[in-house]
Amino acid sequence: MGIQDTIAAIATPPGVGGIGIIRVSGPKAGEIGRLLFRPAKEPCPFATHHLYYGDLVSPETGNMLDEVLITLMRGPRSFTGEDVLEIHCHGGPVILRSVLESVLRAGARPADPGEFTRRAFLNNRLDLSQAEAVADLIMVKTRRGLDACLAQLKGRLSEKIHSLRESLMEIIVLLEADVDFPDEDLDILPVPRIAVMMESAAAEIKVILGTYDDGRIFREGLKTVIAGRPNVGKSSLLNRLLGEERAIVTPIPGTTRDFIEEAVHIEGLPVRLTDTAGIRDTGNIIEQKGVERVWEKLSGADAVILLLDGSEELSGEDRALLESVEKKKCIVAINKSDLPPRMTEEDVAKMMPGVRPIRISAKYGDGMAQLKEKILDLAGRERSSSENDVVIGSLRYKTAFEKAAELILKASESLLSGFSPEFAALDIKEALRHLEEIVGETTSEDLLDRIFSAFCIGK
Repeated sequence: MGIQDTIAAIATPPGVGGIGIIRVSGPKAGEIGRLLFRPAKEPCPFATHHLYYGDLVSPETGNMLDEVLITLMRGPRSFTGEDVLEIHCHGGPVILRSVLESVLRAGARPADPGEFTRRAFLNNRLDLSQAEAVADLIMVKTRRGLDACLAQLKGRLSEKIHSLRESLMEIIVLLEADVDFPDEDLDILPVPRIAVMMESAAAEIKVILGTYDDGRIFREGLKTVIAGRPNVGKSSLLNRLLGEERAIVTPIPGTTRDFIEEAVHIEGLPVRLTDTAGIRDTGNIIEQKGVERVWEKLSGADAVILLLDGSEELSGEDRALLESVEKKKCIVAINKSDLPPRMTEEDVAKMMPGVRPIRISAKYGDGMAQLKEKILDLAGRERSSSENDVVIGSLRYKTAFEKAAELILKASESLLSGFSPEFAALDIKEALRHLEEIVGETTSEDLLDRIFSAFCIGK
């Protein structure tokens, strides 16, 4: 990818719309604008960050392509840091294709996925975490996720990393001063105080790491498994939450042999619901396979709706299921409230202290509002948050922070054990490298390629 060439792409989504935008970035952006644009009023000085109205024409034939608004944003005061031309056309696919083709013939080349944002990063308009926030803003599925992405785009994560960097640099200076000038009478902090500084930095990182699960849910939604014995009403509950007959419902236990996945929005939160086979001991090989897959799904779920049949007493299989999910985010729902009850909330509370089961009827819809409230609570709706909070939902960030915290604590242990400060300094420098990777200060081209290839073209 040549940084000196000029790139172009359609920046608006495919399909028909009121407006479509062609974005051009690079040294020929202004030249291309002057070649194609015929202003409605002369003169047209192409002052930076001004909109001009007129016609776009083909330079080869002189034929009109569209009636447009056009603006030239001169670098470095632009998104990419280069000269950027935006052509605002009518949003028809044929118009946009014909305009883009004319722009390419005038000297631009098609942009690669994410290339505009990559140029913004390379030109120091954004650091890498802010660049990734651009892509996340487009794909985010929740309001809380949007807030986290906006905070990251505005540099909250970058500020936290730079603050940690300053702390670690101070530690490195103290450690290396002791190594380089062992015989000098320098005012160096004692070893226990330096170790405390390290542990404080590691503690800050662990606070950030503690936001990962919520951050991922904010971005991607809540992976929720509906589990229970056969014939407790799991498929009926899925259909009720979806508002349609998606799963087959019969009174025959074991009807669901494989899992069914569907998405539903609850007050803006995407919930990925999985209806699973009933869990029981069975001699049927096909049903056994279905049960095995249930356990796999449960292990990777963010939350579990454990469904019990309130018209029957708590069984041994129910008790085993309650024990298996006690460490997960779980809602216990006692179904079939439309039938005479034989199971009490106290029966469940003895198995899962602190969990308050709810009574529902998947068949008639009773208790659905309360169930949805519980789902929202599991997703962290009521947790306090601030626009200044740093919330991470990226596995790349999580891995980098984990490695940094591990190295910092290793350095502290090494120092307190009496090893040379030089070894601790090496670990702190490596921790610093992992933090700098997040914002792109030490990042390989391969990593950049992987990150920006996931962006859409035109962004």
